[in-house]
Amino acid sequence: MNYYLGLDIGSSSIKAALVEVETGKSLGVVQEPKEEMGMFAQKNGWAEQKPNDWWLHICNAITALKKQYNVSRTQIKGIGISYQMHGLVLVDKKGNPLRKSIIWCDSRAVAIGNKAFAEIGEEKCASHLLNSPANFTASKLKWVKENEPEIYNQIYKFMLPGDYVAYKFSNTINTTISGLSEGIFWDFKNDTIAHFLLEHYGIDKNLVPDIVETFGVQSLVDEKGEQESGLAAGTPIYYRAGDQPNNALSLNVFNPGEVAATGGTSGVVYAVTDSLSAKESSRVNNFAHVNYQKGAAARIGKLLCINGAGIQYRWLLNNLAVNSYEEMNNLASEIPVGSDGVCLIPFGNGAERMLNNKEIGTRIVNMNLNNHHKGHMCRAALEGIAFSFVYGMEIMKSDGIQPTVMRAGNDNLFRSEIFANTVATLIEQEIEIYNTTGAIGAARAANLHKGDFESFGKAIMDNDHVMTFMPFKDKKPYVEAYQNWKKELELILNK
Repeated sequence: MNYYLGLDIGSSSIKAALVEVETGKSLGVVQEPKEEMGMFAQKNGWAEQKPNDWWLHICNAITALKKQYNVSRTQIKGIGISYQMHGLVLVDKKGNPLRKSIIWCDSRAVAIGNKAFAEIGEEKCASHLLNSPANFTASKLKWVKENEPEIYNQIYKFMLPGDYVAYKFSNTINTTISGLSEGIFWDFKNDTIAHFLLEHYGIDKNLVPDIVETFGVQSLVDEKGEQESGLAAGTPIYYRAGDQPNNALSLNVFNPGEVAATGGTSGVVYAVTDSLSAKESSRVNNFAHVNYQKGAAARIGKLLCINGAGIQYRWLLNNLAVNSYEEMNNLASEIPVGSDGVCLIPFGNGAERMLNNKEIGTRIVNMNLNNHHKGHMCRAALEGIAFSFVYGMEIMKSDGIQPTVMRAGNDNLFRSEIFANTVATLIEQEIEIYNTTGAIGAARAANLHKGDFESFGKAIMDNDHVMTFMPFKDKKPYVEAYQNWKKELELILNK
């Protein structure tokens, strides 16, 4: 039996998966390290990791996978890589990291990005970059230039985290258009590197790696890569993408109207469109999706993040007199749609970009101390988080998204019928639930170098489909509850 290896390089752990080449069936997934990876935070708002720590955990994960499933190095026929987006890795001429990686959640470059946005102009940024430079990789590189010139002067190439991992396997430095777009290095209007932004930041264009296709032979494992990773020299790296585009790929989301969603601590809605509209670029990010190609119809992934999502339900679990999510869901199911008027605004996890970076906190309104109890709190929390997803979808629709289906992983909030039914009914679309992970998706994507997207989708349907939530025909109580919640939210936002 032959397999593809999928790697998912997160900021808390590395996951590695094996899938069968022929069927796409998952053999197994391992995680390294067993505890969470650490982050370095020299100052408030900073977050860094050592790129070679990722590599160490990847090598350990491959060793564990091969041993656990009795797979030899020659049975692994290709590699797919998913990685934490927006990180910055800097290497010298020998390929050694010059400093720790400045990762996605590091906010030191916010002021630099905002200044560039004002100086270049909103219209030019929206039409060419589809985003503000904001706190993305390009702005982080400018921060290094300004604050660590002795390091900047030694840079041979900058890379995203996935590019560095591919380099460690192969001793070959390259990147993808999708990767460059997530760093805000891509000019969509001219379909080329964003030279005007590099010039604005004073960044040498020679620091940009060579560009390869997202699907195809990107590089081959070399002898050093074989010695360290335990994969055979000559094994091709076939695919690489940031974690959110890869999550969409894992859920078979490639075409306009298809939407991928995740409902963990925070929530993400990722919708594919063929439009270069960036009308909502201050609230929604736009990146080249994995199947974006120069000269072809655009495939843009619109990414909307909701900070205050599952963390709200977890807070209730920890602070109400309840023992489990199951108990909370049972209590909630005894309360009617609309929670008898109780509204919970769930934005207690910091500033919300979709609310124009306002930090409004969590609020409970219309609570009657004689009539309402913890069941109402549980229902109102699930509904409030669902309503925030629907609110986000309204922003997406105003920017040209016309959803035809939503697909989500079988985890966290989407396991709750109240949550999933509420979203499905209000957006009037089916929500398909799949049992998959980013590492499994990346492993399967290695097969897309053959270009057969149809059988890729079939493998997901055959192996992963769990269930589909259909919109309820009687949507009136849901619409009334949502309008009630939205009215409360807008009272806060318009203060």
